[in-house]
Amino acid sequence: MRFPGFLVWVVLAPIALLAACNRGAHPAQTGKPAPDFSVSDGTTTVHLANYRGQVVLLNFWATWCGPCLEEMPSLLALHHEQPNLVILAVSIDEDPDAYSRFIARHHVDLITVRDPEESAARLFHTDMWPETYLIDRNGIIRRKFVGPQDWTSPEIFSYLKSL
Repeated sequence: MRFPGFLVWVVLAPIALLAACNRGAHPAQTGKPAPDFSVSDGTTTVHLANYRGQVVLLNFWATWCGPCLEEMPSLLALHHEQPNLVILAVSIDEDPDAYSRFIARHHVDLITVRDPEESAARLFHTDMWPETYLIDRNGIIRRKFVGPQDWTSPEIFSYLKSL
């Protein structure tokens, strides 16, 4: 009598696949205004509305996140290659000392703020790390990147320059 187990798999597999598809590069937020937020960690304050009129790459990350660490060197390289692009890195780290040590040790010189309550990430429905949103000059979400990216790849570099 393996039929009921097979039937459960046949019913649940498509549901799981549909849920996974919702995390693609074109989420429901694409084409809509980015939710405004203000986050302060005592050292840095980031208010998204302050960057209206500029293209913003909003990156949600953490120092304990392997994929986040994988993409950080190319994110920093992008920051140095395209100084007119605003990169806001919102960390969900809870430990302020570990976060500060990471920033110093890896020479992170882009705008980063610690948001352990994940208040900004919740507004963007982000719960996996890293996730990055490309926001145009008018504050509209143009693209969502899920997982680590090579921010210096010719395709991404060209796409960002086109904005």
